[in-house]
Amino acid sequence: MTSTISIAAFVYLALLAQISNALLNIVGSTQTVTVTGKLVCEGQPASDVLVKMYEDGTIYDSKLDSERTSSDGTFKVSGTYTKILTMDPKVNIYHSCNYHGLCSKKLTINIPDYAVATGSQSSTNYDIGTLNLANQFSGESTDCIH
Repeated sequence: MTSTISIAAFVYLALLAQISNALLNIVGSTQTVTVTGKLVCEGQPASDVLVKMYEDGTIYDSKLDSERTSSDGTFKVSGTYTKILTMDPKVNIYHSCNYHGLCSKKLTINIPDYAVATGSQSSTNYDIGTLNLANQFSGESTDCIH
């Protein structure tokens, strides 16, 4: 009986979260962010690395963009989101530089508020610079489902 109630409560909360998110996205302001950078692995361009941009949500994250790095290791991801408060974008980088596990290493970079522009056209660009994926990063993890 309690497992049935727990499942029903979970479904109800998930539905409530979806409705709340939809309503808040209607009355909020449109915001845009663009992030660029270059990824290397021990000095060599890290090509074909998966880079995804998300709006960091309270309950779940919303994917804004997904790209793979070019042959020179560069990438550009952009996203537009409607929200009452300033959006909280983050970029996840999934790579296998100096790593031979079954899953990818995942590096998350939180994008600061000042990189978020108002409107549907981004007038600013947040450049993360050149990252050597061979380095150890705080909070780096592995991810099999991305």
